Amino acid sequence: MDEKLIQRLELAVTRLEALSAVSRPGGAAESGGDAAATDPSVIAFEDLMSQYVGRVSSAAEKIGGKVLDVSKVLEEAFSVQKELLIKVKQSQKPDMAGLVEFLKPLNEVFSKASAMTEGRRSDFFNHLKSVADSLSALAWIAYTGKDCGMSMPIAHVEESWQMAEFYNNKILVEYRNKDPNHVEWAKALKELYVPGLRDYVKSHYPLGPVWSATGKATVSAPPKAPRPSAPAPPPPPPASLFSSESPQPTSSRPKEGMAAVFQEISSGKPVTSGLKKVTDNMKTKNRADRAGFVSAGEKEGRASSPSFSKVGPPKLELQMGRKWVVENQVGRKNLVIDDCDAKQSVYIFGCKDSVLQIQGKVNTIAVDKCTKMGVVFTDVVAACEIVNCNGVEVQCQGSAPTISIDNTAGCQLYLSKDSLETSITTAKSSEINVLVPGAGSDADWGEHALPQQFVHVYKDGQFVTTPVSHSGG
Repeated sequence: MDEKLIQRLELAVTRLEALSAVSRPGGAAESGGDAAATDPSVIAFEDLMSQYVGRVSSAAEKIGGKVLDVSKVLEEAFSVQKELLIKVKQSQKPDMAGLVEFLKPLNEVFSKASAMTEGRRSDFFNHLKSVADSLSALAWIAYTGKDCGMSMPIAHVEESWQMAEFYNNKILVEYRNKDPNHVEWAKALKELYVPGLRDYVKSHYPLGPVWSATGKATVSAPPKAPRPSAPAPPPPPPASLFSSESPQPTSSRPKEGMAAVFQEISSGKPVTSGLKKVTDNMKTKNRADRAGFVSAGEKEGRASSPSFSKVGPPKLELQMGRKWVVENQVGRKNLVIDDCDAKQSVYIFGCKDSVLQIQGKVNTIAVDKCTKMGVVFTDVVAACEIVNCNGVEVQCQGSAPTISIDNTAGCQLYLSKDSLETSITTAKSSEINVLVPGAGSDADWGEHALPQQFVHVYKDGQFVTTPVSHSGG
């Protein structure tokens, strides 16, 4: 409580100093900047940082190490967003080139967080990925209208957190009985975005940033002087605003709207990871070549990434309008299918060390011969099937009548409150754990190991089968 009080007092002093500068004679040249810094929306963002980012930082201080390092990057990202909010108040709405330049400081921090997840996997990889993936929520500030290619700001924040929550939930499960500091950190990170940032955007910018009608024009040339924040780190490789992974060109035709912005930011240099969303030109019915490749230019854009499986080229496409095929994806952490309906099926085959998010209701989902694969889906009409897999994690955020697991070693299944009545069938499988949400919003997840051993006793003319209970289960 003392630290929070000190932080609030420091903020109050800063605001008073800014107001004093506005009222000083001869301060007219700087009054526009001071007025922007004391705008109610900027002050509310400072409060958001003090309350929510401060809580994440406090928990990180108790943990230290890489968790503290990535939490400092989180602080830096929110500080940059505050600077951009002030700049919005001072500037006219930019053109696309100007918007690219405007977003560069934020993109640099995204790249910095992404770089921390690369190389040899740390013991705190889930912490690093939670932060790196969640930072894409700050890209709501790039929203320029319904035709810009983005979800509206509130929805964008929620969708971005859903991707990060996959890793955040793993922290809660791993440390719930080991270290309360990690649990506090994970809960604080979630609350930073939902409800924190979501409610902030809802209150102040539900339709996107409000640019100044009389402010200075945003130039597209690189600024000669560094931005007035903490000294910048060495330039990291460029990365897409919406992802900690490498941008993947989906067509050779010119981009339009926000797609052009993200292509401009990350063009020219390969990076090691990328959000891969399905566009109309990737669907089989709209493809001229119908070759089944994700992109003709993908090899150039991802030369340094383990993108190809030895068994064939990666695919993510809609075939005949009925079946989504996701094949041979390797090391792709941000695969997304967001244009689906209840009549379509999803077939995932031969993928490794990847994560797929299915946003929307589909008829069936099949996961076949995958290793270290994560699948996050909303609703299925019929069933989700997991077969011939090794070390997979599947999260149901909505409902699923049936989930079947066959010939699989190692499956972590996360159920939502709406899917607790699902029927789970297992055969020839081992190490199947099902995690269910607690009764309250702050309650820990409950983990249940499904039996893999059975006792068969001949009794009264028939065999009676009972499962062997797991110790501590």
